[in-house]
Amino acid sequence: MRILVLFDLPITTLENKRSYRIFRKYLLKNGFMMMQESVYCKIALNAIAADAIIKKVKLNLPQEGLVQLLTVTERQFSRMEVLVGEAHKDVLNSDERLVIL
Repeated sequence: MRILVLFDLPITTLENKRSYRIFRKYLLKNGFMMMQESVYCKIALNAIAADAIIKKVKLNLPQEGLVQLLTVTERQFSRMEVLVGEAHKDVLNSDERLVIL
């Protein structure tokens, strides 16, 4: 399973900027990889692990802004099409993930 966190946070005040940095650092320290600006992804082994990850993200939400979370299966994720640009090589597909584990 893949957990996608999509967010749009205000950065108009110093406190907003601080909240943005704290949330982004939280995602990176907890194994999320940036797919594109404000879109982060993490692999979960199963639905139970995904639920635990989701609960932790909910505990670390910023006070303001929009944060959305989407859970998709590996099959759904693998059918994603890149329309413009190039896919990042640091976001593993399911075959590469099995080699690392």
